[in-house]
Amino acid sequence: MTNTPSEQPRKQVNQRGAARLAAVQALYQMEVGGTGVLEIVAEFEAHRLGKELDGETYLKADPSWFRSIVSGVVRDQRKLDPLIGSALQDDWALSRLDSTVRAILRAGTFELLERKDVPVPVIVTEYVEIAKAFFEDEEPKLVNAVLDRIAKQIRGEQRK
Repeated sequence: MTNTPSEQPRKQVNQRGAARLAAVQALYQMEVGGTGVLEIVAEFEAHRLGKELDGETYLKADPSWFRSIVSGVVRDQRKLDPLIGSALQDDWALSRLDSTVRAILRAGTFELLERKDVPVPVIVTEYVEIAKAFFEDEEPKLVNAVLDRIAKQIRGEQRK
């Protein structure tokens, strides 16, 4: 008896990774559309996380992880932005970055600061992968470099 694809055990979806991606999308939507945090969290939880919307099926995500990132970034943005700004090259301002890149960097920086239980390489890798989902060129490298600098600054760790 052979296993057909439908009989194979399905790989567990990385629910934290899906929550990170959804958080970046929510933060982007908040910045571009001026939507508030309570409204955006409610919308994502009701219509997107693990649901189908406009023919697209969203991955099942850890809702508490999603909420933590979105609300934490909004709450701590005045602390996050200067950290990100100091990790950028001298001639770059945070405001010059693409809105999606800003959302990725804010979410990643929030996790580096607040989620000491998650290793630096996991956080950096997850957000670089998110950047690769949106960009092909220099943006993933920028995300990697900036989050690496921030990790060294606030955690004093070298990325392995």
